[in-house]
Amino acid sequence: MLAKHYGWEPKLEAVARNPYMEDYYRDIHRWSFCFEVFFLKERFRDLLSISTTDRDVIQDRSIFEGVHIFAANNQAMGNMEQRDYDTFIELFRQMTSVARMPNLMIYLRASIPHLVANIQRRGRDYEQAIPIEYLQNLNDRYEDFVRNKYKGRVLTIDVDHLDFLHRSEDFRLITDKIDRTLYGLFPEETNE
Repeated sequence: MLAKHYGWEPKLEAVARNPYMEDYYRDIHRWSFCFEVFFLKERFRDLLSISTTDRDVIQDRSIFEGVHIFAANNQAMGNMEQRDYDTFIELFRQMTSVARMPNLMIYLRASIPHLVANIQRRGRDYEQAIPIEYLQNLNDRYEDFVRNKYKGRVLTIDVDHLDFLHRSEDFRLITDKIDRTLYGLFPEETNE
């Protein structure tokens, strides 16, 4: 929706192309390293493509989130062996040594019930049995990431009470925040 609204080129996550997706959700411990390496490779390919284009690009998930949130979560939950994680991190560091930070990261903050509803609405069979603990860990890591680890600019938008897919005023609230952050438009209202 944002790509269409702004005329940005979308770089969407290669979920359907990940050959490890269903295996991962059947046996996370066995397939987490392969699963994460595939996404790392795809996100790095996107970074290289973005660095050579003169168009504005919006990316579904950055290489930074993939590593600091998803791969770190797999390692912390015992789904990825330490030596695999160390190899993964070294690969990430080499890749990002040639990358530049995005101009803005838009973090759509959502509660666990909201995330579960989204997962159910998406209807992917392999996602339906994701443990709540896994989702909670991801949410906790996102919060830590945007507050303490990510060095770029972040715009956080709480989406639990927004229906930006069906309510134009909710979508406009999001675009107004982006416009304010990126372009200095629509100053925030004050209660003076």
